[in-house]
Amino acid sequence: MSGIEGKAVAITGASSGIGAATARLLAQGGAKLVLGARREERLADLADELRDQGCGIAFRAVDVRRRGDLADLVGLAQDRFGHLDVLVGNAGIGPVSLLDELRVDDWDAMIDVNVKGLLHGIAAALPVFRSQGYGQFVHTLSVSAHKTVPAQAVYSASKAAAHALTEGLRQEAGPSIRVSMVSPGFVATDFIESVPDPDLRASLNESKEAMAIPPEAVARGIRFAIEQPVEVDVNEIIIRPTAQT
Repeated sequence: MSGIEGKAVAITGASSGIGAATARLLAQGGAKLVLGARREERLADLADELRDQGCGIAFRAVDVRRRGDLADLVGLAQDRFGHLDVLVGNAGIGPVSLLDELRVDDWDAMIDVNVKGLLHGIAAALPVFRSQGYGQFVHTLSVSAHKTVPAQAVYSASKAAAHALTEGLRQEAGPSIRVSMVSPGFVATDFIESVPDPDLRASLNESKEAMAIPPEAVARGIRFAIEQPVEVDVNEIIIRPTAQT
């Protein structure tokens, strides 16, 4: 199956930002959607919006730090649509700070969400894809997987680990399961609001206002990876603002 129409796609981190933009874009192409995120009320609003447009849709509260939540999301896709074509691992956090601040709980959270969250998705979907004989993982990563700057050491480390994990998955997946990663630069989402230091948060917001691209730009990259024919595996797309160095 190529294209978008009729594909059952599960998306984590779907309640806002890149996840919500991806859901809307895939719904326009005729995909059937299973949405997961921690903020269930936002998921319900998005599901109502897309259902009114004729999209087959289901949703549930998902915290990717809990392995069972990913298993339930994949199970929901199977129960509702009979199969799962794509799992978009999009949930991610970035409460960045200087290492000297010793915000160890934030470090743990970034590893748990940005790395272990993807592992939990793989554990849930890979056996299903093997049984079906087809499937696709699409992971939302970051240009920070390739370059770090002060205050982003742990965030970059989590994204570099996610990059290595995704590439390893691709090499092991075999000829019937596709594995793609989409790595955004600065995107206009509420991602920065989790940054604890007010001065750093203000500086990042200034950069965001000056050059950030809309989440729809990243959603188009995700759709591009999904809509290719089955013999074409888009390994990585890097999408950044033209002005970002």
